[in-house]
Amino acid sequence: MIERDVLAKELVEFLPRQRWFGAKDRDLEHVEVTRLEELRAPWPALVHALAEVDLGGTVQRYQVPLGLRPAGPWPEFLHGAEHAVVGELGTAEGPALVYDALLDPELSLALVGIVVPDEHVERVRVMSVEQTNSSLVFDDRLIMKIFRRLGEGPNLDVEVTRALADVGFPYVAAPVAVWRQDDHDLAFVQRFLSGGVDGWALSLTSLRDLYAEEAHPAQAGGDFSAEARRLGIMTAELHLDLAAALGSWPADVDAWADRMEEQLARATHPMLAAPELRAPIERLRGVREPGVSIRVHGDYHLGQAMRTDEGWFVLDFEGEPTRPPEERRLPSSPFKDVAGMLRSFDYASQIALAERAEPVRREALAMLAAAWEGPNRRSFLDGYNAGAAKGGILPSDPESRQVLLAAFELEKAVYEVAYEQAHRPDWVAIPLAAIERLASGLSEA
Repeated sequence: MIERDVLAKELVEFLPRQRWFGAKDRDLEHVEVTRLEELRAPWPALVHALAEVDLGGTVQRYQVPLGLRPAGPWPEFLHGAEHAVVGELGTAEGPALVYDALLDPELSLALVGIVVPDEHVERVRVMSVEQTNSSLVFDDRLIMKIFRRLGEGPNLDVEVTRALADVGFPYVAAPVAVWRQDDHDLAFVQRFLSGGVDGWALSLTSLRDLYAEEAHPAQAGGDFSAEARRLGIMTAELHLDLAAALGSWPADVDAWADRMEEQLARATHPMLAAPELRAPIERLRGVREPGVSIRVHGDYHLGQAMRTDEGWFVLDFEGEPTRPPEERRLPSSPFKDVAGMLRSFDYASQIALAERAEPVRREALAMLAAAWEGPNRRSFLDGYNAGAAKGGILPSDPESRQVLLAAFELEKAVYEVAYEQAHRPDWVAIPLAAIERLASGLSEA
């Protein structure tokens, strides 16, 4: 097996190349390999590594399943995936090519056999979208999420999904197994939602049809408003079952407002220093009937919702990836999730608009973007309010609901500015435009 110290030196270069690495803005000088276990030998070998990165007092822990094959020509699955190769390292069996094991179909099948020994699987494919984790689909009936960055205690996605399944919430993929070592959840296996399409892809298809036809959304081929209403109804059911599964508490508008103020204070974009941005937060402090505080999804947007023949399903309860886990666990207003979904409608309309290369048509298409976003916002809110009204989790006063929604939309947009500054600077104008609107008035709720 490879030596820990040798691997640690190679990971200094390897980790920053990975999409799921959370400190790309920092110079990485040292990595400590805290666990190195051979799960399968000899060739191709499967080695399980845990690594720690000290970022000036903040320690991040990462899981790195590694494959080892005899050094020489690269196997086909590594072609075009140079970022996934650690390098050629010495072992007792001779020089080995070391790489991300999850790209190796043979080793992926071996790994799921360790996590779910009672399931027989024959085929595997890697999910193309990789954020903070990696996902593998087996025989189009199981999906295994491998947690790359590890926190202490139960993983949020595991904890919340299992709690919802226990109270009978039907719109999460059924849990199958958890792979856990010491105090870390390493992987989570669920039933795969075969044939599902995520809401982001559906919304972009709707918008592309709209912009191609240049017709009102109600007349365009991809009208989304009925789906938006169904999504709102499911979201209300989600919040009611989150309250049933994990509890509810008295709302604390001052604590919510304090966190929003702290987030604004950390912001570096000059536009976010404007005093008028505090107005929605101050109005929040004045709400006398704020509803209740519950555990929420925390990073709710169109990409976290999957449309299947059985309806809308919810994915990934890990929360916003740049916030610390302890903050993501804090209960909040249901409007935190509602605001996240509404911001996603705005993002979809603007991203699809940016795809259009004809500047001469941009102004007319921008009017269509607003005509798509506005009705979908209202449809989602209509469905959500109708579903949540019976549960007593929202304020009964419409004005209080408007104030709450405006404050949480502002919070989400400020978060988006920081995220785009770090990862997609060309997109930062989208949340900035939303912040300008929010600073001047209330959202509809």
